[in-house]
Amino acid sequence: MIQATGLTRRHPLPKESLFERQRFATALEDADLTVGDGEAVGLIGESGSGKTTLVRLLLALDSPTSGSVSFDGRPVDARASARSLHWLRRATGIVFQDPYASLDPRMNIGRIVGEPLWALGIDGDRRARVREVLEWVGLEAEMTDRYPHEFSGGQRQRIALARAIVHRPRVLVGDEPLSALDVTVRAQILDLLRALRRDEGMTLVLVSHDIGVVRNLCDAVAVMKDGRIVESGATDRVLEHPEHDYTRHLLASIPVIDP
Repeated sequence: MIQATGLTRRHPLPKESLFERQRFATALEDADLTVGDGEAVGLIGESGSGKTTLVRLLLALDSPTSGSVSFDGRPVDARASARSLHWLRRATGIVFQDPYASLDPRMNIGRIVGEPLWALGIDGDRRARVREVLEWVGLEAEMTDRYPHEFSGGQRQRIALARAIVHRPRVLVGDEPLSALDVTVRAQILDLLRALRRDEGMTLVLVSHDIGVVRNLCDAVAVMKDGRIVESGATDRVLEHPEHDYTRHLLASIPVIDP
């Protein structure tokens, strides 16, 4: 479904003088990634390894310095107009790490969750769809008139998930969607993500620091370090029999609690 080839993203650094040669910081270098239809792929690595940059390029939220992205064989160009990218926005949804920062505090929950339906021009009973998806994530439909500050962190992430799937996208991207949640709520959101894959056949791209989450949910994994994908493959193979020293380092860093 998604094919990324040779993705590189460099950011220009500020010059100290007019005569200084332009310098660049490389956030991502020569990254290849394939995500199959209905597959769940995890991106793991330390902070600053390039995971979020890669996701932004996949979703055409940023343009690569070089390389290409295609969706079902159709080229993705972040420089295209919003109208030209309508098809991509319709096919994808995203859940961010901070459930409060990603929700507009001036909008009630009904407007927040329903915004993709209006923005994408999706016909039908939009209010009924908002109520339906809120109930699916475990919230009451009557909550539509309330505002983000009236909810707990776990409830806000449920709201963010409802907004990401209200338009029935084919691909859901989660950029550290579980890291701000406590253990109990994290398990509940994981169950919802599993249900989306099982019941809707949704494709999932999950950025996470939590290797346990990726092991539990993803079919394949890509390990990132310093802007490069250093190892990728089936989750069981990569995590049980890592070939790269950095992958072994990540696995060795998982804390072990003695009984």
